[in-house]
Parts: sequence; structure tokens; C-alpha cells
Amino acid sequence: MKVELDAAGKGRREHALPVTSASYESGRVSLVTAETAQRPTVLGLIASGRMRPDTGRVLIDGEVSASMLRRRVALVDAPDVSEPEPNVTLAGVAAEELMFAGRRSDPLAVRRWLTENRLADAASLPVANVEPGERIRALCELAVLRQGVDGLVLVSPDRHGGEPGAWWRTARDFAERGFAVLVIAGEASRSALGGSPAAGRAREEGRKAVGEARGVSSRSARSTTGKGASARSTTGKGASARSTTGKGASARSTTGNRGPRLRRMTTRTRGGRV
Repeated sequence: MKVELDAAGKGRREHALPVTSASYESGRVSLVTAETAQRPTVLGLIASGRMRPDTGRVLIDGEVSASMLRRRVALVDAPDVSEPEPNVTLAGVAAEELMFAGRRSDPLAVRRWLTENRLADAASLPVANVEPGERIRALCELAVLRQGVDGLVLVSPDRHGGEPGAWWRTARDFAERGFAVLVIAGEASRSALGGSPAAGRAREEGRKAVGEARGVSSRSARSTTGKGASARSTTGKGASARSTTGKGASARSTTGNRGPRLRRMTTRTRGGRV
């Protein structure tokens, strides 16, 4: 599975989400940076098919299908959307997710699942107090229990604090298991991780999309200005040619040589690539 965000933006003048191009695919983890309190969640909703972009599009395996995207991609720990209530215990969160996945969700089944995933010691803790790395791992493991999930969009794991390497290792582990993983985090986390190549490609694609959009209007302006300058330049040279021709006659009468040759010059215009 491959999901592509093609110059996706949200809001008037893209205030909610600037134009963003990125991709994530099975067997790989990608990191995209998004700042402010709102933009990571907006990006996560769009990347998982739960919100329609105002500009651009989102493709899954080359097709525009929000319903397929929602079925195959889980949105994990998105603030105000899919994050668990902070005062609910980890055991309570697990019970609810096991039920949604169509599995047994009684206390014995919950305890067994937590033990199998090395989370038994945190079972009675409010999820807000669970160590950040364990919280992210638990929520990702619960998300992939649902049938048909092939990808994960993890939103702002860095807001919980802790070492970024902990949740990044979890993301890589799921990618190695064959899932498509997209992590949305802040610039500070990218720097702490040493700069993810995937994040760099996403930013470059986003900047390229913005540059191309602006190039359409700027090319037209430069082209018009260039033509005007060319016309003025050619007219001026014509006047100079007539003046020089007159002087050339005097030169020929005294030396017998031809006057200076004139080369016609025009201003070259440069346009932005579309």
C-alpha cells in the first residue's frame, strides 16, 4: 500500500494546513514535520482519509478513495480526535480497543493481552501517566488489531515528552512488520532524530509544490516585463543605428572603410517551470 499527499492544504489561504506533499508506504516509516497545536491533527486527518483537503488530493495506490483510506489506515493518538481520555487506565483503553477489534474484552483477556505485550505493570495507570514510549507502543498495537488495517498515522507523539528515539523505534518496528507508517511531529523531534531522509523529502516536495504554484503567476509577470524591455531596447538601438549610420558616411569618406557593424540585442526572459 502507498499513500500520497499531493499538494494537500486546508483552510482559507491554507492557514489550517499549508500546502503539503508527502507519502508513506508499506514496509517504511516516514516523518513529516508540522508545527502549531492544530496542524498536526489536521494533517493526520487528511493523511488517513478522515478529512477532505481544500486543495490538492490524497491517493491510495494511485486512486482517490477516502473510504478505502479510512478502512486501511488507523489514526493513532491524534489530539482531540483519537487520543484516549487521560484519566482512563491503560487496561480500560485496552478493553475498549479489544472490543472494537471483535476480540474478547473481559478483564482476563485484557490482562492476558497486556502481559503478552509487556505492559502489565502499567495496567492500572491512567493512560496520561504511562511512560511515553510504552503509551505509543500500546496504542499502535491496539490499532493494528482491527481487521484490514495496513497503515498507521501517528500524530504528535513528541507532545508527551520523553526521548524521541523511543517512539521512533516503535514506528520502525511496525514498518519492519510490513505496515505503512507516517509519523507527524515537530521540527525539534526531527532534529533530535538526526534528520529523517523521509522528512526531508516531504518538506522539499511541499516547497516545490508552493514554488510551482507561485511560478505560474510570476512567470507571466516576468514575461510581460521582459517583452516590454525588449521592445524599448530594440527601439533605442534603432535610433542609435540611424545616428551611427550618419557618422559612418563621414568615416567612409576619410578612410574608405565601412562603418561599425551593429548587432541587434533583445532582453532574454526567464520563466518558472510549471
